[in-house]
Amino acid sequence: MKDYLKSRIEEALLTLGLDASSVDLQFEKPKIAEHGDLSTNIAMTLARVAKKNPRQIAQELVDALSLDPARISAVEIAGPGFINFRFSSQHIYDAVAGILNTGHDFGRSDIHAGKTVNVEWVSANPTGPLHAGHGRQVCIGATICALLEWTGWKVTREYYFNNAGNQMNNLAITVRERYRALFGEKEQEENIHYAGDYIHEVARGIADEHGDAKMDAELDFFRSAGEVWCFAAIKRTLEKLDVHHDVFFNEDSLYRDGKIDTVLSDLRAKDLAYDKEDAVWLRTTEFGADKDRVIVKSTGEPTYRLPDIAYHKDKVERGYDRVIDIFGADHIATIPDVLAAVRSFGLSTDHIDVIIHQMVSFVNEGEAVKMSKRSGNVYSLDDLVEDVGVDAVRYFFIMRGASSQLEFDIKLAQEQSENNPVYYLQYAHARIASILRFAESEGKRTDDAGDLSLLAHDSEIALIKELMLLPEIVQLAARTYDTQHLCTYLHNVATVFHKFYHDCRVVTEDAALSAARLALCRATRQVLANGFAIIGIAAPESM
Repeated sequence: MKDYLKSRIEEALLTLGLDASSVDLQFEKPKIAEHGDLSTNIAMTLARVAKKNPRQIAQELVDALSLDPARISAVEIAGPGFINFRFSSQHIYDAVAGILNTGHDFGRSDIHAGKTVNVEWVSANPTGPLHAGHGRQVCIGATICALLEWTGWKVTREYYFNNAGNQMNNLAITVRERYRALFGEKEQEENIHYAGDYIHEVARGIADEHGDAKMDAELDFFRSAGEVWCFAAIKRTLEKLDVHHDVFFNEDSLYRDGKIDTVLSDLRAKDLAYDKEDAVWLRTTEFGADKDRVIVKSTGEPTYRLPDIAYHKDKVERGYDRVIDIFGADHIATIPDVLAAVRSFGLSTDHIDVIIHQMVSFVNEGEAVKMSKRSGNVYSLDDLVEDVGVDAVRYFFIMRGASSQLEFDIKLAQEQSENNPVYYLQYAHARIASILRFAESEGKRTDDAGDLSLLAHDSEIALIKELMLLPEIVQLAARTYDTQHLCTYLHNVATVFHKFYHDCRVVTEDAALSAARLALCRATRQVLANGFAIIGIAAPESM
């Protein structure tokens, strides 16, 4: 409807000789229902340009509008120049039929059809299993990918496999130390860089396969064994959450293929990299930073910036229409340097969007839950899934905006009550399924919409208007990368449905009214199910 009104208003402005090219035409839902269904302040926005009173502009605009009465029943001017629109009854009832006819595709659009996007997320170092804190990025990224696909994008899901650098050496040293200890050698504390129980599993796996034959094996052997075990564990966890990637880009390929050397050489040629104190520095002050940054340490090991520059250069050169990075807050300082360096090669980064999510904390019955790969006290993502279930994990991690701190309440996620937000949503879906089963047991048809014009109760109309919003909400969430919009919307749908159920008996002696209300129930179930599909949670038939 917003697109329809926008096109009609733009046509009317042209006939009035008003230039709205510099004005952002926006529509909002009035806070007071009596003021209509949609409102725009375009007349007030144009007042300065047109040098007219806003109400005069509003009246001229309304007089010039050509609107389909089957869609808009009334247009009113309010206050200093707001233009309010009311949906026609026909449009409202057509919406229910449209949801039922569109089914699983209701909410989808093709506004970005033919466009490609690369989304890189998770990308956790393969030095141990995913800890519970990784879950926020896992679930945010998976939901954003789904939202993009629902708006027509062709999505490539990518995992940057961070299998180079000193952290991998430390993993290898730790695995070797644990392995040797199995055959009687005393462990050296300074060689234990990762203390989780999983290191013992890796070491025992080597011992089971090779016995003591690898006591003097090269460090590369233990690095490979640790990497393979850790990444297999990471992939198993992602599969539990139904999260999949199309591309696993290995960091070490940047070294094998010479891309790190090429980038460093190019930066030197541009006088953006120089030697100082046995290290190589990136002249980030040229990009507006307060000081230059080391990109190769005195030990010869690159810092994160150098491979990140090579990796992003590679992604840009692959030709996606959009590139999206999802990072934790600890990446904030490196992002500007990396993108500036990529631009120095004559490449545009305008199509790169970086989503930064804040950290997450966990509480259980009021007590903080801590996690660390480098200590024995690891609260893994697998543990969290086991404790609260896949659906709670998928929902709780996305129900707040990525830029907000998130406290994950484990006890709340386990509750089987309406206090648990994911339970509240799924219960609404299950209740509808129960209503439909009851109707069928009473001999009512549940596949015939009947006369939808019988849906005249305020609670029925309110529910229909809420259901109509799904396509708009999906587009909004996809455009802003804010999964919270969808969660809030689905909660609103469930709330408005429960009110309808309280106010309007669905299965009555009036067969025609029952058919219409059952159709509304089915439309609500479809909207909830479609939203659940995007989020990645189940749509239960009973609870």
